[in-house]
Amino acid sequence: MTFSQELPPLPCYLNGEFTRLPDAKISVMDRGFIFGDGVYEVLPVYAGVPFRFEHHMARLERSLGALRIAPPMSRAEWREVTTKLIAAYAQYSRPAGEIDSKKSANPPDQLIYIQVTRGVAMRDHVMPQNITPTVFAMTNALKQPSAEVREKGVACVTANDFRWEKGHIKSTSLLGAVFARQISFDAEATETLMFRDGFLTEAAASNVWVVKGGKLLGSPKDNLVLEGIRYGLFDEICREIGVGLELRRISREEVLNADELLLTSATKEVLAVTSLDGKPVGPAGSRGQPGPVGKRLFAGYQAAKTREINANVAK
Repeated sequence: MTFSQELPPLPCYLNGEFTRLPDAKISVMDRGFIFGDGVYEVLPVYAGVPFRFEHHMARLERSLGALRIAPPMSRAEWREVTTKLIAAYAQYSRPAGEIDSKKSANPPDQLIYIQVTRGVAMRDHVMPQNITPTVFAMTNALKQPSAEVREKGVACVTANDFRWEKGHIKSTSLLGAVFARQISFDAEATETLMFRDGFLTEAAASNVWVVKGGKLLGSPKDNLVLEGIRYGLFDEICREIGVGLELRRISREEVLNADELLLTSATKEVLAVTSLDGKPVGPAGSRGQPGPVGKRLFAGYQAAKTREINANVAK
């Protein structure tokens, strides 16, 4: 696989100005560049509506607080930036000759990426005081697994969790996650499920869920796991569909003997893992196939999206 290094002219925002991706420039002394000293958020947008916007902003604020960076913008200001990027992407992605009214009735799904670094200062490991954070946001197409992939499920591999112990911060320091994802990429798999001291933490870029006996199990919300937005959403959906949900430490043996394994993230939504380390997932008779609980959770996810879109239209 090859990747083009030429940046597309996607809409973006940098330090108070809206521009295009190739034209957005930062200082080489930005601490995000030098140290990875910053945090980020990834916000899915469906039919022009940011999904669970307040939840994403709350997590962004938690991450900023952990790094001792004061929020550079209010939620209302983030909402304004997001709204303008959504509109700019709708314009950017509109086929030639398509009228605005038609496009506005069917806006494309997209991702808003937000990043805040501590700002620009001479290189020193100590956190400098009274510098202005660098604020960046961009938008791109929301690429989800195809219907065929969802129907078959995906293959994953396992690895020891060799990352740092502050996984609850959505930090731009992602080299550990890069190494973890490369493990699965090299194995032609979708994700790398990680274990620390024999217990499940998460995947390189996803949360991991175990289904056993009709109950959904997830890793606890501690410093070893990034609390995905799906945590709160699954709590709501499980109550709606009558599925038990328990957050606790999950052993490797429980993962290997799961009835179902699921990945969740902004782009994957709910995706079944049907092969782990080359072996099919699930009980006899349905091994290697997406299971019923995962399908119900995915349906509940789609219903939640529809409700949020409809609520926005009704405003």
